[in-house]
Amino acid sequence: MSDLFAAAGASDRLAAQALLPLLRSGAPITRRQLNEAMTSAFGGSDADGHWTQRDSFELLEHATALYLREKPYTLESFADVTQAHALVQRLPTQTVRSEAQIAWQQFSTPADIAALAVLLADVGPQDVVLEPSAGNGLLVAQLGDHRSLQLNELDPTRRSRLAALFPEALITGHDGAAIGSLMARQERPSVILMNPPFSRSLGRGTDDLAAVRHLQAALRHLAPGGRLVAIMPDWFGPNARMRDHFETVLREASVRTSLRLEKCYTKHGTSIAVRLFVIDKVAGNAPPAVIQRASVEELAAVLTVPPRTTPPVVAAPVRAAPVSGKAISLFRAVKSAPVKPRAYFAPARNDVLPVDYERLEAPAPLLEQTGVYLPYRPSRIIFDKAGEHPTALVESVAMGSIAAPIPHYVPRLPERTVSERLLSVSQLETVVYAGHAWSQTLPGRFKPDKEGVGLVLAEDGRTYRKGFFLGDGTGAGKGRQVAACILDNWLQGRRRNIWVTKNEPLLEDARRDWTALGGVSADVQPVGNWKIDEPITLEQGVLFVTYPTLRSARGDHSRLKQILDWAGEDFEGVIFFDEAHEMGGVAGGEGALGAKAGSQQGICGVLLQNHLPGARVGYASATGASDINNLAYAVRLGLWGPETAFPDREQFISSIRQGGIAAMELVARDLKASGLYLARALSFAGVEYDILKHELTPAQIEIYDIYADAWAILCAARHKIAYREEAVMRRNAA
Repeated sequence: MSDLFAAAGASDRLAAQALLPLLRSGAPITRRQLNEAMTSAFGGSDADGHWTQRDSFELLEHATALYLREKPYTLESFADVTQAHALVQRLPTQTVRSEAQIAWQQFSTPADIAALAVLLADVGPQDVVLEPSAGNGLLVAQLGDHRSLQLNELDPTRRSRLAALFPEALITGHDGAAIGSLMARQERPSVILMNPPFSRSLGRGTDDLAAVRHLQAALRHLAPGGRLVAIMPDWFGPNARMRDHFETVLREASVRTSLRLEKCYTKHGTSIAVRLFVIDKVAGNAPPAVIQRASVEELAAVLTVPPRTTPPVVAAPVRAAPVSGKAISLFRAVKSAPVKPRAYFAPARNDVLPVDYERLEAPAPLLEQTGVYLPYRPSRIIFDKAGEHPTALVESVAMGSIAAPIPHYVPRLPERTVSERLLSVSQLETVVYAGHAWSQTLPGRFKPDKEGVGLVLAEDGRTYRKGFFLGDGTGAGKGRQVAACILDNWLQGRRRNIWVTKNEPLLEDARRDWTALGGVSADVQPVGNWKIDEPITLEQGVLFVTYPTLRSARGDHSRLKQILDWAGEDFEGVIFFDEAHEMGGVAGGEGALGAKAGSQQGICGVLLQNHLPGARVGYASATGASDINNLAYAVRLGLWGPETAFPDREQFISSIRQGGIAAMELVARDLKASGLYLARALSFAGVEYDILKHELTPAQIEIYDIYADAWAILCAARHKIAYREEAVMRRNAA
């Protein structure tokens, strides 16, 4: 077998050497000449099966790259691009595509577009240059002086040709969409030139956002202040369809040049239009106007090279220890020393690995109490490689004195999620206990109640998966934890998930947290992208839903049914209800003006849970149980039903309400002891304050008195509309 491979390699070299004189001649190369060179090199024709037409085009590209490496013309200004364009016009048109070419998205860069890209990259003698999808090397064959070259190509055949073309380069065979983690040991490039696959990804197959994934990975890997020149699909830009993805991917970069090229790939067998972007990894600015011309030559006539940015040298911030002053301290817990830094682990790869942790048979000892709070620590697990939370966390004494159960669930996350502190110890603990809860089921078998929003016991019903409640306060990173729980399941093959939250502006927060862990912003899609009466066509991703959208309906169509149809009755992905208190009041109750019905968005939230028994349901809210009636939406926590003290939800709410705050505290403690609940808050240790007294002016006192009098009249006449209007008019006149 090795002899066959050696023979094929020798034939490739012979064919390329036979084509070089034709390229040097300056005359057009015909299909007949190309076929003759291939027949001579391989000892037979394509009709005899010695080679294919696709092979001939591949070797023509290889020979062209060899020719360009000889520097047949100078490339110092855009006027020189005309010579590259003339070379392209002399080549025969590629008319045959192979299955491998389509599968690997192998559409090489024409020499004239490559010349534009090289000039716009403005490579200097000190630059480290990377091409993440190098193909046959045409994009970088015209490079000038540079310090080092890194070429990455997934296809082994093309990779072997690159070694002959660029003997001095570092050549690798990684997935370009994960280039940053897979090439972590190599020096970070200061310039990246790329022509990524447009519609297929390794491990995903057909993927409309493949180019976006490659671009995002390249930008992350690029050194600060570096330059990236990328050939992208025509639809990628700040347009209505892609604006969110465009702005998210480029939020930490600046687009210096934006070009649109039509019919520039015709010699390579496709007539698609493409975009060419020059991007510097510096603070972002508004993208420039798109430049478009009828040909590469016309485009070269109007271009200029945007100046390179010198990477700034930023010193690492030094965090000063808290200093006690004469002011009053909110908590005298300053004596709790700053968290000692852990050793930093920098993996060369970013493989998806089990999150290692040590289980504690005896709960971790409690730390020193301050007021009604205890410094937070995971009670049953120790992570060796994870870092502490950026800000110290605390837990109430009542909750801290209860240990969580010993978990057995082991999440699987990208290695760098742990080692690079993308998730802290407390956030990783959430992922562990969420998985621990979701590996259990509620006692009994149920069916959704046809007359209401409850579940009824039924022998022919289905088992329902338990849920998990995250009660962290502001600053603990609930959004990052929600994203991590979804990512854990995503990497285990559950590629459809639902993120429900308060309003549309939180979409960008969700995308920020998702991309921070390695996802792509395009994975998170709002349900509003689809009309209410049409099916959701998102093959895989995180469906972003707001509570008002969840309850919306029009005629015979509703968002709830649309989402259920997309999920399917065997759905086992994550449904995380962020800001879950927005579903409070689902059971109705007594209001200030008498009895009130259950909230529609709460009802729809419960119905979503009831119709997807296999879903991994999570709730996130810092104010989830301000009133016990507001916990009626948490149907997956096992607070009532079989094997509990309460046969149904009504009995649970009635009994706990009679017990007051103490009974609600017992519920929270019991949930934590079951591994279904975590609630941490930011510590105010070291925070100091002064009392600032504001003296009211006589005019402010008069205004306050007027409003106080008006409010007294309104309260006294609250059942008489006419009196209320009279009071308002009198106060306005005053």
